[in-house]
Amino acid sequence: MALYSVLRSIRRDLNKVCFSQRVQSVHTTCPLLAAEKALLVKLRKSTGYTFINCKKALEKFDNDIKQAESWLHEQAQKEGWSKATRLEGRRAREGLIGQLVGDGAAVMVEVNCETDFVARNERFQELVRDVAFAAMAHHRRKAEGQSGYAKHSLSAEDLSTLSVCEGARLTDLVALTIGRLGENISLKRALTLGVPADWHIGSYVHGPAGAGGALGMAMGRYGALVVFRGGRGDAGALGRQLAQHVVGEAPVSLGNADDLPCGEAETRLLPQSFLADPTRTVAQLLAEEGARVLDFARFQCGEGNGPEEQ
Repeated sequence: MALYSVLRSIRRDLNKVCFSQRVQSVHTTCPLLAAEKALLVKLRKSTGYTFINCKKALEKFDNDIKQAESWLHEQAQKEGWSKATRLEGRRAREGLIGQLVGDGAAVMVEVNCETDFVARNERFQELVRDVAFAAMAHHRRKAEGQSGYAKHSLSAEDLSTLSVCEGARLTDLVALTIGRLGENISLKRALTLGVPADWHIGSYVHGPAGAGGALGMAMGRYGALVVFRGGRGDAGALGRQLAQHVVGEAPVSLGNADDLPCGEAETRLLPQSFLADPTRTVAQLLAEEGARVLDFARFQCGEGNGPEEQ
């Protein structure tokens, strides 16, 4: 019985010591934990990587946020290339069409991903924006010192050689985005247009996505650009209506102003019934507006990837 009392006394004293140590530990480490949490939140917000990876990076570099961020990008890049290799055979059925229009020039690009969920992701939309800006910079370089109408198509291989203004190649940005989002992403194509000062470019995208509007970007699943001259009223409004028609009616050739319509299967632009006013053909609308369409282009996300892609 005396031995039992001694053991209880020892256990009680040990509990007091342990409790005291825990209280002291909490009081001495709380400020540090709060500081670490603030850094963790900041790193997470600036990079978009998981909390686990951000915590690992901060621990690795003793809470130096710049080194941690640099290391995270390097790791994502490496992991992205690895994932890109593993996912290369998986079909990218979704994605976005991106448009950038301004100062007598326009670009339209297509970037593909596997799911609509990723297409709505801000990181993916940033990639589409970077591709459009890289294509526009490429057009500006090629058009320097030239005049007249210029139209160029860029393949996936052409796009892979381009860089953004910071110097990073688009292929590296694709790998980085794959590392972040975890599914196959691919550059599909781009079109660049340049027009003389008295010409206009109409643009329209259908199913608009969120990011990039403040930067002059428009994104969606369908897009069209229309090159035209003249117009008695608002050239911007007319151009948008014409591009909207091209998206909705999907013409495959321009046709002639005096062509007769051949019914619902009409694929020439000018004889088609105008989408916004079916009582007139596109040719009749243009005659009334004193305008002339010279060229157009239409992108549909996923077209050409097989019938199951639509």
